[in-house]
Amino acid sequence: MKVTRVDQFSPGPRTRLVRVSTDSGIDGWSEGTLEGKPFSVPAAIGEYSEYLVGKDPLRIEHHWQQMYRSAFFRGGAHNMTAIAALDAALWDIAGKHYGVPSYALMGGRVRDRVRVYAHWGIDDLTDEGLERSRARLSELSKSGYTAYKSGTGSQTFRAHEPPSTIDRFVKCAYMMREWVGPEVELCFDFHGKMTPGLAIEVCNELRGMRPMFVEEPVPQENPDALKLVSDHAAFPIATGERLLSRWEFREVIEKQCVSLLQPDVAHCGGPTELKKIANYAEVYYQHIMPHSAIGPLALAACMMVDAVVPNFLIQEQVDASLGAGLLKRPWRVVDGYVDLWETPGLGVEVDEGVATGRYEGEEYGYHRELGGESYFEDGSVADW
Repeated sequence: MKVTRVDQFSPGPRTRLVRVSTDSGIDGWSEGTLEGKPFSVPAAIGEYSEYLVGKDPLRIEHHWQQMYRSAFFRGGAHNMTAIAALDAALWDIAGKHYGVPSYALMGGRVRDRVRVYAHWGIDDLTDEGLERSRARLSELSKSGYTAYKSGTGSQTFRAHEPPSTIDRFVKCAYMMREWVGPEVELCFDFHGKMTPGLAIEVCNELRGMRPMFVEEPVPQENPDALKLVSDHAAFPIATGERLLSRWEFREVIEKQCVSLLQPDVAHCGGPTELKKIANYAEVYYQHIMPHSAIGPLALAACMMVDAVVPNFLIQEQVDASLGAGLLKRPWRVVDGYVDLWETPGLGVEVDEGVATGRYEGEEYGYHRELGGESYFEDGSVADW
């Protein structure tokens, strides 16, 4: 069996799909989306495809090593996202070739279903805003979710903020706890927008409502700053969606800067690398909660690894990742879990009429997907 071609499609916003075809008639599907980079990542996938065409798709580890080590400049978000897309597609092909779920080729499952959390929160305290939050919670509750994650809205944070700003965020958090009760877990994503001092102050204020974790309290570039926050928080701290390989996770893992790791299968090099990161973290009793904020093929690639590693805690899942309109059979959340599949490959059947379509909406690009330009009141640049 040989790879015959690699095709890419953009059927929707923040949706770049990859199809790897073989001379046996088996195709592998995956996602190659890197938000805000709609042109450069497809170019990188095209470059790697020149290598992959004509090769045996079942030599997955060999191809990963070649793509990663083939150039003097390694890693980076563009390269690792491109490698991740091709890697996941090869795992899909392998499962279909052997007639088994792809996770069976990684040693077999250690669980029967994958716990997921949904995105929900309160960030608008007006009557209209609270009504929207109640309606969203009511709808999500039908699927039995037992964990929700909320962000900070569109708010930017300076080195420190006045009590009114902090109190408003804290009020929303405690109101969320009041609405869902003690049986449901609540998580908060700071999006790396805070300084260590501010993050510690806010975490201290959240202590009484017992969050499951706080994600990315500070930017990911400085592990020591992350550890400072973690050492002063009374609950788990999480990070990892912007770390792109086991080498980038090494210091965070070995210094035990956080309790929970969030590698993104679509950006960290694919299922091959995600499993290695999880195995490395197991030595330090850290658990993984893979980041996944794009579509259903990325969710499938995450769950492939979630199925086989013992140190998995919970999986991120956004509305679009369930696959309505793109998959012939969308993922279903029942009692807060997604059941593992028994069908060959990554367990998804793409509606090719939709997947191979062309998005005719607003133009992709910097302002559309990355968040655009964000400034403080004095005109200086704020973190997204």
